[in-house]
Amino acid sequence: MQMIVRGARLHTGDGRCAPDLVEVRVEAGRIARILSYDAGAPPQPAGTVVEAHGALLTAPFVEPHIHLDTALTAGEPRWNTSGTLWEGIACWSERKRSLTREDVVGRATEVLRWQAAQGVLHVRTHCDVTDPSLVALDALAEVRDRVREVMDLQIVAFPQEGIESFPDGRRLMAEAVRRGADVVGAIPHFEDTREDGVASLHFAFELAERAGLRLDAHCDEIDDEQSRFVEVLAALALRSGLGERATASHTTAMGSYNGAYSYKLARLLSRSGINLVCNPFANLGLQGRFDGYPKRRGLTQVRELLAAGVNVAFGHDDVMDPWNALGTGNPLQTALTGVYAAHLTGTREVAAAFSMVTDRAARVLGLGDAYGIEEGRPASFLLLPADSPFDAVRRQVRPRYVVSHGRVVAENPPAPALLTWPGEPAEQVDFVRRRDPAPWRELGRG
Repeated sequence: MQMIVRGARLHTGDGRCAPDLVEVRVEAGRIARILSYDAGAPPQPAGTVVEAHGALLTAPFVEPHIHLDTALTAGEPRWNTSGTLWEGIACWSERKRSLTREDVVGRATEVLRWQAAQGVLHVRTHCDVTDPSLVALDALAEVRDRVREVMDLQIVAFPQEGIESFPDGRRLMAEAVRRGADVVGAIPHFEDTREDGVASLHFAFELAERAGLRLDAHCDEIDDEQSRFVEVLAALALRSGLGERATASHTTAMGSYNGAYSYKLARLLSRSGINLVCNPFANLGLQGRFDGYPKRRGLTQVRELLAAGVNVAFGHDDVMDPWNALGTGNPLQTALTGVYAAHLTGTREVAAAFSMVTDRAARVLGLGDAYGIEEGRPASFLLLPADSPFDAVRRQVRPRYVVSHGRVVAENPPAPALLTWPGEPAEQVDFVRRRDPAPWRELGRG
């Protein structure tokens, strides 16, 4: 036996947990058995034995939307002083002229190390291909090969400055796919005209279908209530059969749509089967910059779309770049921010937010049988020092162990605060609510 994990609380998906503790046995990098845990039974011999002590056992965190090519470039060559999406694009257009292979590889690898240490083992990165040299794409393809023993990396051919509106945009997209991009992107709201935006989506779908790839478009990332490209994307996904292989990222204009149109749109999105990715960090900062008060916050209709049966995930989007100068790539921070920004404050909704950075995000990437805690699947999982997904989001815990293909790749030793309180001896504080009445102890487990 390669590894045995004893006494863990199993996250079964969608924010729920199995009622009883389990023992997980790992052989040859895969989950061999999932058994009921018998505390009195001696452990079976194994290369590694982990006593979980009731910790939450979950499939890894999944990052469905990040930009590794732009990461760690905040302030280079200048800061985004207006805080707008548009100035961010202008700053990046200046910075990308100096890109080199070593530059991109170094920055992307550093952020991936941060993510792996926090339990992220599957990542989808967008990569700007409105650069005739495609240096960032080639560099990220190299990084993808370097990290594959630990992490799964998908690369989106992302036309930051447009397909129809950028010189040679269609050729560069096709060349990016030829060079190994995993996913086809688009940015219809940035194109010069609505007609150009629609044409860019038709081209992107044709390219994805021809190459047998998934599609993930930056869509309606603007406060303009007239930006309605998501309906075009959903209709194309429905009629082409691409369905759940298509994703609309951001869709922030949806925060400005009227009720009647929103009702109609939700029906189309549900029928199409597409995924949506909301990026609360970046869009809370970028949107509403042209508003007086009341000021829009520019998030998509997360709560309403979940209720309509649409698969929605949370992404980090940017880490220390022209659009967001902050960030560490921590998915539980993303989930917590999304809870408040999207009004997901019900107990089951908080648990659902956990799934939006785990199994719901895995659906965006199309991971299928390569993801999840089931016998025969890869032994890639986390042990979180929490008793439920709700608890993990609330306390923002770091994984005690990060396991990739049966091998521990990261450990975060517990480090609670030591508090000396008047009239009491020094004690450790770990923010666990120990005096809960009985009904609250089950919070987030059901």
